Amino acid sequence: MPMLHLGAKNWQARLVSFLSAWMAWGGVSAQEPALTRHDFSGPGMFTTFRISCYTETKEQAEQATEACFKRIAALNALFTDYDPTSELMRLCAPGVVYPVQVGPEMHDLLRRSRELSQKTEGAFDITCGHLSQLWRRAKRQQKYPPQDRLQQAVAKIGAGRIQVLENSQISLQSGTLLDVGGIAKGYAADECLRLLKQRGIPRAVVLAGGDTAIGEPPPDAEGWEIKLRTFTKVGEDDDLTVLHLARCGVSTSGDLYQFMELEGKRYSHIIDPRTGQALTQRVACSVIAPDCTTSDALATAMCVLGREKGTEVAKHLPGVQVRFATESP
Repeated sequence: MPMLHLGAKNWQARLVSFLSAWMAWGGVSAQEPALTRHDFSGPGMFTTFRISCYTETKEQAEQATEACFKRIAALNALFTDYDPTSELMRLCAPGVVYPVQVGPEMHDLLRRSRELSQKTEGAFDITCGHLSQLWRRAKRQQKYPPQDRLQQAVAKIGAGRIQVLENSQISLQSGTLLDVGGIAKGYAADECLRLLKQRGIPRAVVLAGGDTAIGEPPPDAEGWEIKLRTFTKVGEDDDLTVLHLARCGVSTSGDLYQFMELEGKRYSHIIDPRTGQALTQRVACSVIAPDCTTSDALATAMCVLGREKGTEVAKHLPGVQVRFATESP
């Protein structure tokens, strides 16, 4: 560098000191400590969470991921609709006087959910709780839900039924029942990534079933290797698309091989909240988005919208890419 030859040694020392400080502050990493990959897994939200991260020591990774799994359990306790005592279900309980004060996580998740419902024209909607319960019962009983009950459930769905107010307050229209199953895992994965970064571990990836929150890339790599199903073949024999990604969320949703048959007709596990009907057309979609909360909600919404409408909607969502797949002939 020519500047090093223009002054005395004290100027050289000052310049080296300045460059070192700048690189440490965030310009570039002068000499990153040796990092080792560590992998962990554990149950949460009716799936398996898998966390991979790079740290200087195994102890650092263990302590950080232990905090992550505690966070997952805490979020599940807030968001589950299987426990009548959860914050979500207490918010929807009969006789509640609104507005209701909620925790920061609930307030944030409902705000994000309402926005995503509006952006997907109702294809994603967490006010579908009554509808979810009807189809869960249908699956258990192997019997199609009564049409009048479906119509009643659809009448209680809509993003406008939720008011997200200031000071962590929420109001719901009477009779609204929430189900955040289509966004909670992505939110939890993002939270894990945030906790890891907070503890000085930005090079990490968190998988929650079909949802993946991706942080900074591994050392000497442009991104984490992510394999997306193409749904051209069943199960383990499926062809995969390999991508290398960083600082984003990826989610895959599909009904090609997840369905039930009632009276000889095939019904998807994905329900259109606008009509109350389970999808009968086979479709799958992977979504890449700025974060996993967004990709989780959009993946199912895109299946509901279908290839043509979903692709059009995605064009208006910054940082979102969609990849549709259909059943092989």
